[in-house]
Amino acid sequence: MRRLLGWIGGAVGGVTAYRLMRRRPQVVAEPSSSAVSDERAEELRAKLAESRAAEPETEAVVEEPPAEVVEPEGEAEPESPDDRRRRVHEEGRAALDEMKPE
Repeated sequence: MRRLLGWIGGAVGGVTAYRLMRRRPQVVAEPSSSAVSDERAEELRAKLAESRAAEPETEAVVEEPPAEVVEPEGEAEPESPDDRRRRVHEEGRAALDEMKPE
């Protein structure tokens, strides 16, 4: 019984897929307000061209500060997890203090 239902479901699915593939694309009518939107688009393009022409072409150069390079010290003992945690928290608090307005 299950096989029969499987075959019937497959056949129905195949016919449906065939009909969807053979369907002609429907022509979509464009809205009548397209002329109004085209006029507005042209106005905006003209304004954009004017603003681009009016602005001097200057590029802002942003220089990033050099990254701090931490050089490993010889053969120092590795930090314990508690020492490392304390150091990281202190650095975080210092960064927070720098960000707060005075």
